[in-house]
Amino acid sequence: MPFLLYHGRSRPQGGRRLAAAITAGVMAIAAVLLAPLPSAADTPWLHVSEDGYASFSVPAASIEAGVGPVSQIVIEGNFGPSFTWAEFGLTRRGDVWSGVLGPLRPGLYSYQVTGDDTKGLKDPTNNTGVASKPLWSTFLVPGDSARLLADVPQGRGGKVETLTYRAEHQERSALVWTPPGYEAKGPQAYPVLFLRSGDGGSATDWLDLGRAKQILDNLSLRKAMEPMVVVISDGNGTNDDLRKAVAGHYRVHRDPAHQAIAGVAEGGTQALRAVLTRPGQFAYAGSFSGLLTDGVSRADADAINRHVKLLRLYTGNVTDPAYNAANRLTKALDRAGITYESDGVNPDAGANWNAWQENLIDFVPRLFRKVSDHGPSAGHGRLKGEFTPPAPGTTPTPFVTEDGFVTFETTTDFQNAQHVKVWANWAPNGSWLRIPLARAGDRWRATVGPLDPWFYYYRLMVDRVSVKDASNPTKVTTEPTWSTFLIRGEKARLLTDVPAGQGGKVESMTYRSAVANQDRTALVWTPPGYDPDRAEPYPVFYLQHGGGQSYTDWVEMGRAKQILDHQFLDGDLVPMVVVMGNGNVPDFNKELLENLAPAARARYNISSDPSQQALAGLSMGGGQTFGMLKAHPGQFAYVAAFSAGFGSATGVDAEAINSGTKLLRLYVGDQTDFVYPSFMTSLTTLNNLGIRYEFDGVTPGPHGWDVWQKNLIDLAPRLFKR
Repeated sequence: MPFLLYHGRSRPQGGRRLAAAITAGVMAIAAVLLAPLPSAADTPWLHVSEDGYASFSVPAASIEAGVGPVSQIVIEGNFGPSFTWAEFGLTRRGDVWSGVLGPLRPGLYSYQVTGDDTKGLKDPTNNTGVASKPLWSTFLVPGDSARLLADVPQGRGGKVETLTYRAEHQERSALVWTPPGYEAKGPQAYPVLFLRSGDGGSATDWLDLGRAKQILDNLSLRKAMEPMVVVISDGNGTNDDLRKAVAGHYRVHRDPAHQAIAGVAEGGTQALRAVLTRPGQFAYAGSFSGLLTDGVSRADADAINRHVKLLRLYTGNVTDPAYNAANRLTKALDRAGITYESDGVNPDAGANWNAWQENLIDFVPRLFRKVSDHGPSAGHGRLKGEFTPPAPGTTPTPFVTEDGFVTFETTTDFQNAQHVKVWANWAPNGSWLRIPLARAGDRWRATVGPLDPWFYYYRLMVDRVSVKDASNPTKVTTEPTWSTFLIRGEKARLLTDVPAGQGGKVESMTYRSAVANQDRTALVWTPPGYDPDRAEPYPVFYLQHGGGQSYTDWVEMGRAKQILDHQFLDGDLVPMVVVMGNGNVPDFNKELLENLAPAARARYNISSDPSQQALAGLSMGGGQTFGMLKAHPGQFAYVAAFSAGFGSATGVDAEAINSGTKLLRLYVGDQTDFVYPSFMTSLTTLNNLGIRYEFDGVTPGPHGWDVWQKNLIDLAPRLFKR
């Protein structure tokens, strides 16, 4: 466990036709150009830091001018698990809607601004665009895993141009990438890859979302691919018409041995059909989330194996609609005796462009050359059989698989709703994202994942109203619409229940509060083997909640019992009693010193010696902890604050704090924690006062339980050991 002491310093933080789609894109661009453009002085709505944090700051006036008054603003984008489409809610602070999300994994992200579920808006300060989605903007989070998505130096890449041709008495268009050094005239002929988009998509998606030009440019410059011409089209039209047009305009080989076809979704299905029904057309074929489910039994295996040099299948994880189809297809190909390769299962992406970018990166270097590696990409798993969640209405939700996929399902109460979403702490490091559910008969359902092992909490949002998942028996007393679930695994070991009979006990303690003028309740954890008659009283740790919470939250949300049980059984914890009180009072110091602490001492065998007392709290409770430290220095020898600011330095007796405090340890989330700026100011205040404290850097995550659970895990083993 890292340990750093700071005194006076702190450490730095560590099926449309292409022509129609292009026309729509041009019209969208024209609309943007005709709209008032932001001046050079306008502040961008999005800032992406070098370490992958996306900060959104959207002026309320711009929203109202664009779509009218709204009650909520979200950023819709591919931010969810497996890069699924999700919503990140912004908070209005004054005249600005703002929020910070991250750190995001390296890759390409697309987004739009949406108010009240239906009022979409393009970010006018981001000049990127998606031709087929006029409201979308994009941004790239750089990193080693996304290096092939970056632009190559100017002038060193290939060229993309539009090819217009006639087919079936109609004018169609395709996009054509030619490699660096390609010349219209010359002796060399190039092999050609025909790359298709999915049903309802456009060829431009391969550039705007698939980053095909950047991928091809980078592979070409690294000499990781054979020089070739790549023809990008939508899913309409016949292969023959397009092949004739390409052969008439570009220096390409016309024989099937030098031609390849691949595509995403329906485009992948078309690629499969091309080689299975007419195996003399293409020597190479790739299906990226293709959905072919028929026709294999009638395929001519001998002809396919003779003419097709490579048939390679790609699929995302169980959130990819092609996952089950891929399982069935591999079995059908095996039965038919057709030779193929499988890239396995991408565990971290579903049916989206983040997966298809990786598919293209893997597929292109295999074309028109000999390769030695015919197995799955690094990190991909094998197909394990079809994914079949329980039938609707047959099991409580959520339904959790061993590998972290979670299926949510509503009751039939919301069959007339327009928008149903599940809002949970599954963004990076525990931030909240909303993921839309889809209609499934008279219910709503969605599968999300894979989620890392950890403790999750969520609520349903039905037409913007927070609703409890009635099928989940868990509860959160202070948040009646929240439910919880646990993804098991080593990372979450300390948050799981210990074997029955081996843990400590949590009891309710009722006492009279003169401050609140009422009977109040606290929860008290006693360690395994607690002896009320032990000669030496136990140390006591008072653990406080935050604003809007109460004494139940550290047990129901903070997993305090599970954490303390495990740490005690692991031998990391000094036997102690932990008192979790209700801090919702006007005078916390008086409540703790004159009501809660005396009641705890009267009922439990705990010490009144300051050296054997600890106090910590989160957010509001952290502020109360600092208030106690200032007003009564030395009353508690061990003090910690989670996501809270120190406040004013006026009247602070630094010498008394230093002499009476054995441990002052501070915690805060990263820049997604809204108290981060005030916390950093607090460090300066403490430094100027000369107060000794420990701060071991930020805890990755927001102002939420993912952070505070980790803070307790770090703090508890440090208590009463000096």
